Amino acid sequence: MLLPEILRGRAAGEPDRRAYVFVNENGDETAELSYAALHRRALAVAAELSRVCAPGDRALLMFPQCLDFIVAYFGCLYAGVIAVPVNPPRRNRVQDATRSIVQDCEPAAVLTLSGLAPLKSDVDSLVGGLAWLAVDELPDADFTPVEASADTLAFLQYTSGSTSAPKGVMVSHGNLVANEDMIRHGFGHDAESTVVGWAPFFHDQGLIGNVLQPLYVGATAILLSPSAFIRRPALWLSTISRYRAHTSGGPNFAYDACVAQAERSGVPEGLDLSSWRVAFNGAEPIRPETLRRFSETFAPAGFRASRFYPCYGLAEATLIVTGSRKDRGPRTVTADVEDLANGKLTARPGGRELAGAGAVLPGADVRIVDPETRIPCQPGEIGEIWVAGDHVAQGYWKQPEATDETFRARCAGSDRDFLRTGDLGVLAEGELYVAGRRKDLIILRGRNHYPHDLERTAETAHPAVRRGSVAAFAVPGAETEKLVLVAEIQRDHRHDARPADVTGAIRAAVVAEHDLALGDLVLVRHGQLEKTSSGKIRRAAARTRYLARAFTRWPQDSERTQPVTAPNPDFAQAVTDVVLSMPAAKHLGFSFGRIEPGTAEIIQPWREELSQHSGFFQGGVLGSLADFAAGSAAGTLLPAGWVNMTVDYTVKLLAPAKGEKVIARGRTVKAGHTTTVAAAELYSVTDGEETLCATALVTMRNIKLPQD
Repeated sequence: MLLPEILRGRAAGEPDRRAYVFVNENGDETAELSYAALHRRALAVAAELSRVCAPGDRALLMFPQCLDFIVAYFGCLYAGVIAVPVNPPRRNRVQDATRSIVQDCEPAAVLTLSGLAPLKSDVDSLVGGLAWLAVDELPDADFTPVEASADTLAFLQYTSGSTSAPKGVMVSHGNLVANEDMIRHGFGHDAESTVVGWAPFFHDQGLIGNVLQPLYVGATAILLSPSAFIRRPALWLSTISRYRAHTSGGPNFAYDACVAQAERSGVPEGLDLSSWRVAFNGAEPIRPETLRRFSETFAPAGFRASRFYPCYGLAEATLIVTGSRKDRGPRTVTADVEDLANGKLTARPGGRELAGAGAVLPGADVRIVDPETRIPCQPGEIGEIWVAGDHVAQGYWKQPEATDETFRARCAGSDRDFLRTGDLGVLAEGELYVAGRRKDLIILRGRNHYPHDLERTAETAHPAVRRGSVAAFAVPGAETEKLVLVAEIQRDHRHDARPADVTGAIRAAVVAEHDLALGDLVLVRHGQLEKTSSGKIRRAAARTRYLARAFTRWPQDSERTQPVTAPNPDFAQAVTDVVLSMPAAKHLGFSFGRIEPGTAEIIQPWREELSQHSGFFQGGVLGSLADFAAGSAAGTLLPAGWVNMTVDYTVKLLAPAKGEKVIARGRTVKAGHTTTVAAAELYSVTDGEETLCATALVTMRNIKLPQD
């Protein structure tokens, strides 16, 4: 059966069973969908879509992380409309990648929330004549779902663009059920296999793994937002513990983030991970040291190393290709460094440790092929990973030449079409080891160097280097290509680390580990390296930015702001005077409630503008209130003669702002020398009952006012 039939069957047979539950940053359940509710609301979306779209038309799914996305997705399946999930808008703007997707897929409609309507003009400027449908406002309606076949396109999954511009992968209904069955078999799922996930729904792991797989097997999915995980990695683990999850996972960096938080704050008391049977790790690359550190850190909470489930996949194969066996744990090999440089995998004690990505799952045919000759490699030789099977997608949207090159490859000894993944790897004793991207391969003096190996060396050379935030690439030199590393410095170390120490440590480590001298080493502040939605470094973008000399090197100057050690004793009066004198504050007419060192409360009488906002992540008036409250909380810790200025903020709207007033409570998260980070929670108040309607994270620069 195809997914629309499966949903209809579950809605008829188990109408009241919870299919999806959404949990906010505080761990509270804020929304849920039963099978019957999902079916009913998807029919309403399909009915409305059928008025403005024909089967085969495309519809953008432009949502924050919320259950309405799932309703919209199945509404598209019911209507025969091709869904196109896109990254939600940030900071009141549509991202460049989303713009290119809009222009490429030529949608007929946009499915979104009523609160995102102000973005209509921005998107309409790219493709005119779009119908905008607010899924959260559609009334129930009868509709007869459009019949689909296995060959019917279900949706376009745009690639992350780690090495090139995003391309629309055409995923059919048949591809979906083939891959869902591979996941079911590999993960050992049944109707009792609760899944917890936080990956974004517009990403293949979030949609196919965390949303569609539970529905396919009849299980329940507990879902969080990516921002909730990033801010509170421990929330992910506590949710697994609370709901006794069978399956959860993410890219490699997710496990590093949990370990880092545990090192700062300890393992949460009462955490019980004993139910966690499949801890999948699908990042590229999977790092053995990450698996060990996580296992050791959370063993007291019941986590077993055997529960790790390394896997490999890509959007062009719908999602998964290889995976471990349930309860088997990861496989590693210690490889000869010289042989790796020459394209071979030879086990040798004392060499470089590599983590496997599992065995080939039933339904997939995987070959390791010389990318130039297209002849299968000999055992132990590293080549390009080629894949065939019913889960391999139909090709790239409107790109017939790229489709033929990537999806219609033939290798010696086979008469079937193969997908060329662009990834380099090797099969050893039935285990796939992924070496990296072919386009990213660095060849210096005739030897192969894999960027992630160089990046791992750099990020472990000095504690000031931010993990998962190093890019290695080659650029033209005077006589030959030269190796360049761009490394971000952790926020916590940007003031206490010595640049000479960091530079010396990285250069020495690269020479010792790889026998290479760096052509250039660029240290930059946190956040300058672009990443894909799954956390992979965009090396091609880093290379382009480097050649354009667009990186801001760290440290930018030698001056350091003195530590903030003596807060203004009259902080309450100083903060309120400054804030209430601002034109925006005067316009809104709010007042201060409780104000103490590190915290501040703002009380805003209800007004019409509270229900309006100019984008999901800015939040209009609510965003302004969050900014004022967080800035006020940070300002309470400043000395006399200092002020702060917002340099960045992110607001997440959770519920309508209704009632007699809104209370914005700001709190200082981290008080720094030059920069302070603060958070805010906004509550709408009705008859004395408070409802959380928005959260925010605000970064401010501390500024000393000039003396007269």
